[in-house]
Amino acid sequence: MNATLLVEILTEELPPKALARLGEAFRDGLIDGLARCRLVSGTPESAWFATPRRLAVLVRDVADAAADRIVEEKIMPVSVAFDAEGKPTAALEKKLGARGILLSGIARFERRPDGKSEALFYKAAVAGARLDEVLGGLAADALKKLPVPKIMRWGTAENSDRQFARPVHGVMLLHGSRPVPGELFGLASRPLTRGHRFLSKAGREGDIPITAASDYDEILKRDGKVIAGFGERRALIASLLEAKAAELGAVLDIPAALLDEVTALVEWPAVYAGEFEPEFLDVPHECLILTMRQNQKYFPLFDASRRLINRFLIVSNMEIDHPESIVDGNARVVRPRLSDARFFFEQDCRTTLASRLDRLENVVYHNRLGSLRDRAERLEALAGKIAGRLGADASRTALIQRAARLSKADLVTGMVGEFPELQGIMGRYYALRDGENAETAEAIRAHYQPRFSGDALPAGPVACAAALADKLDALTGFFGIGQLPTGEKDPFGLRRAALGVLRILMETPLPLDLAGLIADARAGFHGGVLTEAVDVPLFDFMLDRLRGLLREAGHAPDAVDAVLFQRPARIDLVPAKLDAVREFMRMPEAPALAAANKRIGNILRKAEGNFSSPPLLELLTDDAEKALFARVNALSPVIAARVEKKEYAAALKALAEARADVDRFFDAVMVNVDDSATRANRLALLRALFDQFNAVADISRLCV
Repeated sequence: MNATLLVEILTEELPPKALARLGEAFRDGLIDGLARCRLVSGTPESAWFATPRRLAVLVRDVADAAADRIVEEKIMPVSVAFDAEGKPTAALEKKLGARGILLSGIARFERRPDGKSEALFYKAAVAGARLDEVLGGLAADALKKLPVPKIMRWGTAENSDRQFARPVHGVMLLHGSRPVPGELFGLASRPLTRGHRFLSKAGREGDIPITAASDYDEILKRDGKVIAGFGERRALIASLLEAKAAELGAVLDIPAALLDEVTALVEWPAVYAGEFEPEFLDVPHECLILTMRQNQKYFPLFDASRRLINRFLIVSNMEIDHPESIVDGNARVVRPRLSDARFFFEQDCRTTLASRLDRLENVVYHNRLGSLRDRAERLEALAGKIAGRLGADASRTALIQRAARLSKADLVTGMVGEFPELQGIMGRYYALRDGENAETAEAIRAHYQPRFSGDALPAGPVACAAALADKLDALTGFFGIGQLPTGEKDPFGLRRAALGVLRILMETPLPLDLAGLIADARAGFHGGVLTEAVDVPLFDFMLDRLRGLLREAGHAPDAVDAVLFQRPARIDLVPAKLDAVREFMRMPEAPALAAANKRIGNILRKAEGNFSSPPLLELLTDDAEKALFARVNALSPVIAARVEKKEYAAALKALAEARADVDRFFDAVMVNVDDSATRANRLALLRALFDQFNAVADISRLCV
C-alpha cells in the first residue's frame, strides 16, 4: 500500500546558519535511499521541515514494500567455470561462495553466448525491500551524510557512538497513519512530537500525537504553535517585517542571510519594534547597523532618505498581547553594544590614519611577503605607476598614491579590530576627519571593491587605481611564492581578486595593458621575494577567469575562445571584439572564411619558417594567386585603419570581400610545390592573409 511517509527527529537547538542546508540535505538523502530500495518511483512529491529543534521530511506515495524482481549476473566464462570433465572449478566455487550463492541450485544457472565465447549467468528472484525493515537504516544513513558544521557526542560510555549536530531526544517514523517500527540514536520511534516550548497546548514538555503523516505540519501549527516549514516561516517573517516597518513609516532593508538566520531561531515568529537613544546616531551608521544585525539579529530601520533612525525590528519566538517586556529587554541588551561601538569610534578618532602606518610594521601580511607596512609601500608605488599609465597629472597622481598608502591603516583601529567587515568603510570616515581629500577618503573605502559577484565597482580614477594596485599586488605576490588556488581551495581570494581586476578594466573601462600591469606589480617586490615566474602563469590565470566571466554573461563559448585565443592584453577592448565577432557570424560568408582561415593555419603550422616577409609580385605565376595578392594588398590598409579606430565589426565585414578570391586560390593553386622560391612566396601570401583574418579574433575557432 502506498501512503505518505514522515520522518522526524527532535533535537536540542540546531546551528541556525546551517539549518536550511540540513533540512534540504535530509530530504534529498532520504529520497535517494527510498529510490534505491524501489519504494518510490520517479521524483516523488516531498517537503522538508526545519525548526530550531527539529528536522523532518515528508514524502508522498511511498510503498510499504517494493515488488519482487529478477536479478541476473554474469559469473564468468564457461571455460573458466568448468573443467574438461564438466565439473565446477575452484575459481567458480570461490566466486559463488563470496556471493553466498549455492551450487546446488543449478536451475538458476544458464549458459549463454557472450561475444565470441560462452558464459555462465546466474538468475534469481529477489524479494522487494520492506519499508518496516529498511526505513530506520535509510534515515540513519541520510542523517550521517548531512553537512553538519560540527559534530556533538552525548550519552554514557556504553552509547558514546551517538553523534549528530545536537543531541537527539525524539524520533518519529510514520507511514500514513501507521507507525513504522525503528530506532535512531538509541531512541525507539513514537508517533509523537513536541510543540513550542511556551505556546504549545501540550505545555513545555508535553507530547503532541500525529495521527496521519500528511497532517503533520497542520497539527503542529494548530496544537503546537510551530510553523514547521522553513520556507513558510521565512516568508511570514518577511511579510511581518514589511508590515511593521510600514506601520512605523520607516524603510526596511532585509538581508537574505539575516532573514535565514532569524528564521532558524524561531518556531512561531512575531515582530516587535524597539528603539535606542538618538545620540548613538553620531557614530558612523555602518557601525550601528553591523552591531544590530550581526550581534543582536535585529533589523535596523531607515527614513525615506535611507538614513538610519533610532528604531529597529525584533523577530521574537513569542507572540504575546503585551510585548513590552520583550521590547524593553532587547533595548537593554542592544545599548551596551552600541556603547561599545561609540567607544571604539571615539578612541580611534584620537589618532590619525597616517600616524598608524608605523603600527602596520608589526602586522604580518604573509611570512614570505612581509608586513602590512611593506605592502602599503608596494601599493603606493604600484598605484603611482597605474596613475602614469592613465595619464594622470601630478596632483591626481599624488591623490592616488596617498589613497594607496593609507588604504590599510584602518586595519589597526579598534573598530575594525572588533568588526573586520568595516575595513575600508572606517578608513573613509577617519580620513575625512583627518582632513584628507574627499577622493582619497572614498578610494580607501572603495579599493576593496568589487568584493563579490555583482558588487559595485570603484568609481573614479583614484579609487580604480587603488583597487587595481591592491588586487594586482596580492595576485603577483601569491603567484610569485607558489600559493595558487587549487580545486575549490582559494584561501587568499585570488580568483575574486582576478575577477575584480578584469571587471574594473572591462566595465569602467580603463585603457590599460594587463601584461604591463602585472610587470609593474612584479617590479614592486624586492629581489628574491618572488621565487617563481609570475608574468605568464598569472596572465593565463586571468584569461581563464575572463573566459568564465564572459560565458556567464551569455557570450557564445566559441566567440569567447576566438577573441581570447589572441591573448588580448587590453581587456577593455574585449567586449567590442565580441560584438564584432557576433556580427561576423551572421554574415553568409562567415562559414567559408572561417574554414579557409583554419586551413591556412594548418598549412602554416606544417610549413618550416615563419614567412613573415611580404610576398613578391614577380614570383606569382597563376592568375588566382595574383588576384589574391591584389585583394590582400587592398584589404591591408583598410583592416589596419579600422582596427586602429576600434571599428572591429567593420574590419571583419571587410573580410567578406576576399571570399571569392580565397575560394579561387584554393581551387586553382597548389601551395606546396617543388620549387622552393614559389612555395615560400605562396606561404608568405597566405601568412599575410592569415594576419588580416586574425586582426580582431581567430575566426577559425568559430562554429559557423
